[in-house]
Amino acid sequence: MLGVRALFGIGFLVTSRATAVLARTGTCPLAAAASSHQTQCLSRRHTSTMAQTIKYLGQEEAQHIDEELFSEYGFSVDQLMELAGLSCATAVTRAYPASSLLKARPTLLVICGPGNNGGDGLVCARHLKLFGYEPTILYPKRPNKPLFQGLTTQCEKMEIPFLTEMPEAKVIDEAYNLVIDAIFGFSFKGAVREPFGSILDVLKKTTVPVASIDIPSGWDVEQGSADGLQPDMLISLTAPKKSASLFRGRYHFLGGRFVPPALERKYQLNLPRYPDTDCVLQL
Repeated sequence: MLGVRALFGIGFLVTSRATAVLARTGTCPLAAAASSHQTQCLSRRHTSTMAQTIKYLGQEEAQHIDEELFSEYGFSVDQLMELAGLSCATAVTRAYPASSLLKARPTLLVICGPGNNGGDGLVCARHLKLFGYEPTILYPKRPNKPLFQGLTTQCEKMEIPFLTEMPEAKVIDEAYNLVIDAIFGFSFKGAVREPFGSILDVLKKTTVPVASIDIPSGWDVEQGSADGLQPDMLISLTAPKKSASLFRGRYHFLGGRFVPPALERKYQLNLPRYPDTDCVLQL
């Protein structure tokens, strides 16, 4: 396992928990400045209500939507991957602003699996680097396909370091502010194979927040996993999957502002309106 010095030489474990805000009796806990803050509170309640009306997709339906995006709507895999990765990076900046991280440097560990979810993670890491964070990537099983080779090269050219093995939990806690889980997506089935079983075991022991892309890795897409990874953040792409109803972390974002209206109507997704020009929405 890697030691701290082999990573960054960063010292103290600091969490990025936000400070609690004092609440006014009978109002939202957003503190004073009544009118503007009440507006924010109503907006959050409205967003929460919308989250309950959004359709949560089963595995087969999610796969059908992806297939139609490719076959009938003319999207390419790398195009959707770019949109998804940008959405994930944007959501991370909303939940964990660099200015709120108490470690000396805004370090992140991005763990990528061998499929499209891993590709989303590579794109996410590249954008986070551009946003001022310091990502490091663990990519233990790299597909021999031009798309993934290109995404890897792009990260390397952005001077994003790659690890050769999974650090121990205590090293992750000391070296990083956040772990981004981009191991398995909604196509995942069956038992978790190595090295990802050991990687998930380590993640369960960490104390830093974990942000999962689309599905917490190792979860059944529809049934979840009571004893599996329990991330602090979930970024649902296109539409939440059924297991997202079992997510108990602090931050649930919807990303992927690209769904054609006809496709949304066909599958009755009931997607909320994204604010202004944002590509993500907190649910």
